[in-house]
Amino acid sequence: MSACSARRLAATVLAAGAIVSAAALPAMAQDGDRDRHQRRSGVEISAVQADSPGPESRSNRSLNREWIEITNTHRRAVNLDGWTLRDEDGNRYRFDNIRLAGRATVRIHTGIGRDTRTDLYQDRRHYMWDNHSDTATLRDDHRNVVDTESWRRGGHHHH
Repeated sequence: MSACSARRLAATVLAAGAIVSAAALPAMAQDGDRDRHQRRSGVEISAVQADSPGPESRSNRSLNREWIEITNTHRRAVNLDGWTLRDEDGNRYRFDNIRLAGRATVRIHTGIGRDTRTDLYQDRRHYMWDNHSDTATLRDDHRNVVDTESWRRGGHHHH
């Protein structure tokens, strides 16, 4: 086992310990399956802006400056219908009939707005992502974990 795999396994075990849900345990055993699925789908969490710049006023402008980007690294388009993006607290955004073109990126904003090819809006009135510590989990329409991105004060940890 490489040092990176060992660190990733340790981080997974620690993250699973923090989650009370028993549903997280089978996902841990399927880490290799998830990696294969991500390579097959080519979809990944490519960037996170969890801490909205400026004062957190809960204004729609501030809410929309909190976002996560999803990128399709393959040439073929992927239908994200039924896929979900979830935080550690169980808040969930469900993709509805969204096609992500090949080599394209879409930014999912927390606040209210009109969806376009490049920007989607969760239409929330409260911040979703914790500035200091959270994990974004992207699942496909079969509830398979496609990618996760965790952050703690002082940096990101990509799975």
